[in-house]
Amino acid sequence: MPFSSLGLAPSLVRAVSDSGFLAPTAIQCAAIPAILRGLDVLGSAQTGSGKTAAFALPLLQALLDSGAARQTSALILVPTRELAAQVGAEINALARFMPRQIKVAILFGGVSSNPQMMALRGGADIVVATPGRLLDLALNNAVKLGSVKTLVLDEADRLLDLGFADEVQRILALLPMPEQRQTLFFSATYPASVQALAQRMLRDPVRIALAAPLGEAPAIVQRAILVDVPRRTQLLKHLMQQNQWSRVLVFVATKYAAMHVADKLQRNGILAGALHGDASQGARSTVLADFKENRLQVLVATDVAARGIDIAQLPVVVNYDLPRSVQDYTHRIGRTGRAGASGVAVSFVSAAAEAHWRLIEKRLGLHLERDIIAGFEPVDVAVAAGPATDVVNGGIKGRRPSKKDKLRAAAQD
Repeated sequence: MPFSSLGLAPSLVRAVSDSGFLAPTAIQCAAIPAILRGLDVLGSAQTGSGKTAAFALPLLQALLDSGAARQTSALILVPTRELAAQVGAEINALARFMPRQIKVAILFGGVSSNPQMMALRGGADIVVATPGRLLDLALNNAVKLGSVKTLVLDEADRLLDLGFADEVQRILALLPMPEQRQTLFFSATYPASVQALAQRMLRDPVRIALAAPLGEAPAIVQRAILVDVPRRTQLLKHLMQQNQWSRVLVFVATKYAAMHVADKLQRNGILAGALHGDASQGARSTVLADFKENRLQVLVATDVAARGIDIAQLPVVVNYDLPRSVQDYTHRIGRTGRAGASGVAVSFVSAAAEAHWRLIEKRLGLHLERDIIAGFEPVDVAVAAGPATDVVNGGIKGRRPSKKDKLRAAAQD
């Protein structure tokens, strides 16, 4: 099925073709016609499947059809600054051949709000924003949301969890009523609690469930390697040399670990950088750009990099610390094996983390053989029974690490 058969204008088809995409993906085939008909959508598809274009193309088509004066007709909420910038850039690329210039405002925290307020002068057709910064600007009357016809929640499961739920509810109160707008949810995962909340926010939605079952990432080879906590960095270096990994995205649990591991790799002669939520936006943008442009071989990141960030041809993801939830695991490993490419996802499993890893496997319906690398045979022995906790990572989702846990983690690295 060509893009031209989906009801899109020639200018949009040209932009897609110019970007190198010859045919729509499954999520695009299913979502674009439904969105163009004005229906609410609950879309689930694996990472790297083209979800951004699935909602961006019909939003741009609606702007072409309406011909209305510039006002905010579409609001796209995302959980991270990096994803806001990425989604905004993709929309601008898809709009580049449209007969009139489309103004996309990209709003996120961590930087001065003044340039963003200036950019909003005269209005914007599409706003892409993180919730906190959007609320700040709305309360200062810098952005008006009363004309929004379509609301998109990208990485909807993250936006609807406890970290963002209150802010999202406050934003909803600033929008037209649900019956006066279209609402679109997109994500790779939807926990049961989020599905229930989504049902209350959507009006008779079209359900598009194209995600592979949890634990089944078709193009990703998954490995679990047993290793003692103090030897993880040297094991990572060994695996990089042995397998000639050109670039590696390494996930850790804390900002301290991100900086600490990146520093240890640097001292071992490996070009590495750290990405975490407490870094300035300038530092975050620079290190991510350096990694994408192959100026860094390793990016050590917290879960700020697990959501939606598209890094072309990324061969390997390493869970240096295990994720706190099954959903986080799915999003982490989804940074590799994107858009039909193959990838490798490696999880380091210490004795203390074994019970937590078993819990992740159980919820994924997955069982991986435990690999042991010669020269890195673990000495510590896993506890045979007991609760599924990970003292390195702070335990399973729902149980926050104590100050003592954090200090212990720092000491063990």
